Amino acid sequence: MRGTMSAASTALPTPLSPVALRMGHLGLLPFVVGAALVWLVHAPLRPPVAQGLAVYAALVVALLGGVHWGIGFAEPSPPVSLFTWGSVPGLLAWLAAMMPPESGLVLAGVLLVAGYLVDRRVYPRHGLSAWLTLRFRLSAVAALCCFLGAAGA
Repeated sequence: MRGTMSAASTALPTPLSPVALRMGHLGLLPFVVGAALVWLVHAPLRPPVAQGLAVYAALVVALLGGVHWGIGFAEPSPPVSLFTWGSVPGLLAWLAAMMPPESGLVLAGVLLVAGYLVDRRVYPRHGLSAWLTLRFRLSAVAALCCFLGAAGA
C-alpha cells in the first residue's frame, strides 16, 4: 500500500535527489537574472525583459501545481483535492502570463507563496516533508524576484 496516508506516515523519509537539488537551484537563475535585468537594462528593453520573467514564473507555478498530479498518480486512491489543486496554479499562472508584467509578476509571486503554504500541508501527508526546506528556499527566492521584477517593470 505504498503511497497511502498510513504508508506515507510510516515510511522512511525520502532522501533529496542531488540532481533535483542542482536543477532546483539552476532553475533560480532565470528568476535572479530576469529580476536584475529589469532594473539594469535601458527603459525600452524593460517590458520584454519583464514579460520574459513573468512567463518563466508562470511556467514554474504551473510545474509546481503539476507536482500534485504526480503525487496523485502515485497513490491507489488519491483524494480529488490533489488533482483539483494541481490544476489551479496552472490556470492562474496562465492568467498571470497574459497580464501586463508589473501585475502578472505580482500574481506569480503570490502564487509561489500560496503554493508553498498549500504544500506545507500536503507534502507531510504523502511522506514528502524532506522536500519542504528546499521548496521554501526556492519559492522564497523566486517570489522575491517576481516582486522585484514587478517593482522595476
